[in-house]
Amino acid sequence: MSKTTDNRAFRTVDVDLYNEDNYKEEFDNEVDTGATDDNQINSLLNSNKNVEALKLFISGSPLGNKDPAAKKSALDLAMRIMMAIKQTQIEEAVKELDNDSRDVLMKFIYKGFEVPSKDSSANLLLWHEKIFNMNGVGSVVRVLTDKRKA
Repeated sequence: MSKTTDNRAFRTVDVDLYNEDNYKEEFDNEVDTGATDDNQINSLLNSNKNVEALKLFISGSPLGNKDPAAKKSALDLAMRIMMAIKQTQIEEAVKELDNDSRDVLMKFIYKGFEVPSKDSSANLLLWHEKIFNMNGVGSVVRVLTDKRKA
């Protein structure tokens, strides 16, 4: 028998914290900058500055927002922006974005696949192809494993 059997310091760990029934979702403590300026984006779209509208939207995209109405309006705005950019301009638009912005855009592409509209799927597939060619499989994996959904 060991001489240190009276030492009970190892028993200070609260094992009940790790019980599956007590699991609580961890929320990010990020400041929500999801206040996209819809008026400014609409004016950019009306003046055919679609790539600038896309950049402005992505910079203030409301990821992780729990409000379903805000999520729907953000998706609708993202779809309008992506549909406004011509198919020949998609590659240039994707090249102007950094990797994180492409990942955010990929989240909205996947969300757009969930709620298809007329001619949106073909356009979204083009966007997906261009982002996939730039970022590779890593972008898809990051989007599918991220907790903050579009």
